[in-house]
Amino acid sequence: MAILETIRVKFGIVITALIAVALLSFIIDPTTLQSVSASMSSKYDVGEIDGKSISYTDFQSDVDKFTVINEIVTGSSVKNEQQQVSIRNAAWQSLIDKYLFVKNAKKAGLAVGEDEMVAILSGELMSPVFTQNPAFLDENGNYSKQMVLDFVNYISSDQSGRLQLYWNYLQDAAMTQQYYAKYNSLFTQSNFTNALMLTDEIAENNNTFNVEFVTVPFGYPKDSTIVVSDKEIKAYYNAHKKFYKQQASRDIEYVVFEVVPSAEDIAAANQALIDVYDEFKAAENVKSFLLANSDRQYDAHWYKAGELNTVAKAVNDFVFGDKKASVSEVISDNNTFYAVRVLESANVPEQVYVKYAPANAEDVDAALAEAEAQWIPQTPGFEDVMTAKKGSKITVNGLVFEVLDTKDAAPKKRVAILEKKAVPGKETVSGYYAKANTFATKSAGKYENFQKALTEEGVYAHPVNKMLESADRLGAIDNTKEVTRWAFEAKKGQVSNIITVNNNYFIIAALKGIHKEGYADVEEVASSISNILYREKAGEKKAAEVAEKIAGLTDMQAIAEALGATVSTKEGVAFSSMTSQGLDPKFIGAASVAEDGKICGPLAGNVGVYVYKVTGRDTGAFYTEEDAKNQDAQMTQYSTQMLVPVMMDDAEVKDNRARFF
Repeated sequence: MAILETIRVKFGIVITALIAVALLSFIIDPTTLQSVSASMSSKYDVGEIDGKSISYTDFQSDVDKFTVINEIVTGSSVKNEQQQVSIRNAAWQSLIDKYLFVKNAKKAGLAVGEDEMVAILSGELMSPVFTQNPAFLDENGNYSKQMVLDFVNYISSDQSGRLQLYWNYLQDAAMTQQYYAKYNSLFTQSNFTNALMLTDEIAENNNTFNVEFVTVPFGYPKDSTIVVSDKEIKAYYNAHKKFYKQQASRDIEYVVFEVVPSAEDIAAANQALIDVYDEFKAAENVKSFLLANSDRQYDAHWYKAGELNTVAKAVNDFVFGDKKASVSEVISDNNTFYAVRVLESANVPEQVYVKYAPANAEDVDAALAEAEAQWIPQTPGFEDVMTAKKGSKITVNGLVFEVLDTKDAAPKKRVAILEKKAVPGKETVSGYYAKANTFATKSAGKYENFQKALTEEGVYAHPVNKMLESADRLGAIDNTKEVTRWAFEAKKGQVSNIITVNNNYFIIAALKGIHKEGYADVEEVASSISNILYREKAGEKKAAEVAEKIAGLTDMQAIAEALGATVSTKEGVAFSSMTSQGLDPKFIGAASVAEDGKICGPLAGNVGVYVYKVTGRDTGAFYTEEDAKNQDAQMTQYSTQMLVPVMMDDAEVKDNRARFF
């Protein structure tokens, strides 16, 4: 029990999950062989890793495993959506490691042998999987081999098998981490800079130049004489096709009818609180009273000044203000009504140093003597431990706590908050649904009708371009996965029926465009390519015009006058320095290698055409050896971070989890 409690209290790594109900159930017999074959198509796969199909059932099995691990670590089976997403990510990463990374590491000649694993598990060879695991750290934060041994010895007495699963996970994680360490070392140890290379790098980055230049901006009016043909667009697309690889996505428009409380609903909430206000003031058992009458239940938390701002600023101001009343008047805040009652005030520590043992232990004192002392913060259900006297013992929720010390005491208060939130009534909801239904009926499933309904009903359509299959949010609205699923199953030009989100949003969506996974069609990117080619042609034309105007001129001032411009100067320009910001990158690159004293150009840059002359160069000392080493270290770190993404791209990993979750 002590081991489990240690894990629950001290383990801080967030691994979270969702125990989902299996989506697919197959019964294979001769009469259903055809349907089974269809079910096993890629449509029902969560993804594909290096040619290995990952079925939903296999992935869900891993999710279930990580769910158990999370429950062991946190001591709770309650998980929010963010935690569920995190554990699905952890399960997916474990499959990437298993079927791709470790496989490639072995191909590279790397291995993690049995003797090596024995050394890791015995603590002879330190692994961060164990040394950074809070469950195996003593009260001073030091890694304890004995705590690992105690955990292993306890596994045999765990009839559920959950701790064995967790131990297997730790071993797998330690082995995988070892492969990562070795693979990364192939890059970090081979990517070195010798003394000569370091000297050159420092010298190159310390070179600066001074330059005079004249700029002729392209201007904003489009030149109608410059034409970009479809043939040129196609040729550019073919030459740069790799830049137009895309994920599957959809373009939609949607209207939303948000259900908000009416004036009558708000008045009803206010009256509901007023009706029980006097009872609240006099209630002896506030916990039972709030359970029966309040939208917010009682909690025994000791609040310090400022913490109640998360409820409402006016609530915090009353509790920690100068008012002597123990019960507030009715407080209104954002369609929610409160009455606050201060129950207790005391100096309460932020943390207490305790030992604890099961209250049903045969010898509680002996169990406490053997227990490990630790600092614990205020924890729901154990608030009374915070106010126990130093040296005392207190029994809370089946555990006996011995309070050894406290720290950071501050004035705090316990409060009861009566809350009534205004919610839309049935008539209000029906009214908004009627509006949504009118719009959906007028749209009749077709985009052209959708457009007409926008004008007739006076509503606004929100556009969303290239919405990914993983999208679960529209603007400020969460949990819109149903809208995304509809968009990926619908045909272009279709309009949805009413989609209800969070019980207070009615959404009607229209599918405007479909972008398939792979390479974008040339038609999709033609406009952007046309702009690129136009700028190139405009630059060439402008450069030619400039060249004609300055032909034969050998003085920068004369060139400026011929172009109706002025001569600008810039000193200390470095090719890789932040001091170069604000200048055209093409201009900087060309000027950095230009011959000193020679008028160069015209050069077509990104925003205009340049004629320039480098007037001098300097060698400084602002870029140091430490800068060079830091830069090299950053590049090495970047290369190791990109290992798995590059492997995934090369193996054409497909992640279809968004279809199911």
